[in-house]
Amino acid sequence: MRHGGEQIHVSLLAIPDVMVGTLSGLFDVLSCFELLGTFDDAVPTANPFLPEIVAPSRGIAPTASGLPVQAHRSIDEVTHTDVVIIPSLAVAQSKWRPGRYPQVVSWLSAMHAQGAVLCSACSGVLLLAETGLLDGRDATLHWAYAATFSRNYPEVHLCLDKVLVATGERQEFVMAGASASWHDLVLYLVARYVGPTAAQALAKFFLLQWHEDGQAPYVVFDARTDHGDAVVRQVQEWLTGHFPVASPVEEMVKRSGLPGRSFKRRFTKATGYSPIAYVQHLRVEDAKRRLERTDAPVDKISWAVGYEDATAFRRLFKRITHLTPSAYRRKFRIPDLAASAGRHAL
Repeated sequence: MRHGGEQIHVSLLAIPDVMVGTLSGLFDVLSCFELLGTFDDAVPTANPFLPEIVAPSRGIAPTASGLPVQAHRSIDEVTHTDVVIIPSLAVAQSKWRPGRYPQVVSWLSAMHAQGAVLCSACSGVLLLAETGLLDGRDATLHWAYAATFSRNYPEVHLCLDKVLVATGERQEFVMAGASASWHDLVLYLVARYVGPTAAQALAKFFLLQWHEDGQAPYVVFDARTDHGDAVVRQVQEWLTGHFPVASPVEEMVKRSGLPGRSFKRRFTKATGYSPIAYVQHLRVEDAKRRLERTDAPVDKISWAVGYEDATAFRRLFKRITHLTPSAYRRKFRIPDLAASAGRHAL
């Protein structure tokens, strides 16, 4: 709570694309201090935050989840706020269509001009970026929306490996990555405005997580195929089933019918990856599935995806995922209880 006992006003934005789970989760945590303060003296019993749901118009606000929410006020009624949060947004076919909420975009810019901290969870940054305030800055979001974000906002630098990004002259833009990283966002806000001890207490009470490994372990390699280059597309299709072969880049060049340098330049322009980097990502992606779903030793998996040198494979895997193969398996393996429940259901 700020000096003088004044609460920090938090505006949670509800537009028709909003996902209720993130919106309600953020609202619940920011509203819980009186309750939690009775369990842990690190948490003030007087709520330091005043959260409210705001929407383009007051009253019942539709959502992408189909579950309507009650907007406390319209954005036109909010002439000042301390923090704005844009929760996760549903993005049909993973393609964001800008220009649908000009009133909201103008309001976001006006709140920033008055000193508000603008935050986004997951795909909410797609709306935040429409203000132009992120141009030239770092940002993060759910990896599945990286392509549509980059097409719409090429001046913003995406850092997909980061779960949380705070940027701006006064750290006034705070963005969280994929869906559950709203945990990181709300814990950051509590640590920033109340203190790290209170944030730790909330994390323990709600089982919220700091995703300290970053977003890299969660990112699924999704190669571009809509680039319009038929030769590159044909090689990509072949590579999908043949990435473990020896000397894959040489084979790709041969199949393309192009000179080596020309092919590599053309492939990189079309996909955003050099041929060898593309192969490496395909191999690691396959290795991830094997680690998640089998008990095969790492050395055997290394061989299966195309690496005779298991040590080199381990180095590559960690460089791409930020985890060793063994750590990745521990993190993403289905727990025994869930696995046995699945077997009983069959």
